[in-house]
Amino acid sequence: RERRERAAAAADEEFSADFLNKARMVFEMIDEDQSGTLVKDEVVTAVQTKKDVMEFLSNCGNANLQYLCVPSRLAQALAVVDTDGDGEITITEWESAIETALKAKLEQARARREAQAAADRRELEAFTEEFLNAARECFKLIDVDASGTLTKDEIVQACKSNQKVVTFLKTCGEPNLQFLLHPPRLQKALAVLDTSQDGEIDVDEWETAIYRGLAKRVEDLKAEQERRARAA
Repeated sequence: RERRERAAAAADEEFSADFLNKARMVFEMIDEDQSGTLVKDEVVTAVQTKKDVMEFLSNCGNANLQYLCVPSRLAQALAVVDTDGDGEITITEWESAIETALKAKLEQARARREAQAAADRRELEAFTEEFLNAARECFKLIDVDASGTLTKDEIVQACKSNQKVVTFLKTCGEPNLQFLLHPPRLQKALAVLDTSQDGEIDVDEWETAIYRGLAKRVEDLKAEQERRARAA
């Protein structure tokens, strides 16, 4: 969580710097006569002739700045942005409107992150439930005599003949469970899994190993979620 929060803060800081730089450039692009203020004619001309101005205003996050692009709403938008009512937008008035826009954009980013975090939590919960169900099914498939414990012979037979068991063990994330599929490593893996050393793997011993595998798979899924977030 702390890593995500640091990444979010860094992303917001980078976005803010870029947004404010673009806002200053747009002001200068509209301010054709370099007077330091924007008049209605300059706004109209810039919106009609300068693609970068149009794109920035349309997506800036402040409705009144966006309305500068809409002829029917232009006069009303100018009246709102021009807070001193002198018929011109000063750099201070522009920056005030831009600050409102930036807050809106950052809030949108925060809402997107929260929605994604909730989706990620649901994905992890669903994965965990599916994984544990598969693990319990795998135990039952190996335990052909329904004794509640797994013997070496049962494991060997299941790994030879049951594709569901093979598939689960291959992808379970726990090395000693995976080694059950490899005859040269089988005995050593059984010795590690059979913590009571009674020659059989009971449900508790199985689930102890399963939860180690689950932790690894969840860690991998979280890393994948972070990669997806960076790529988005």
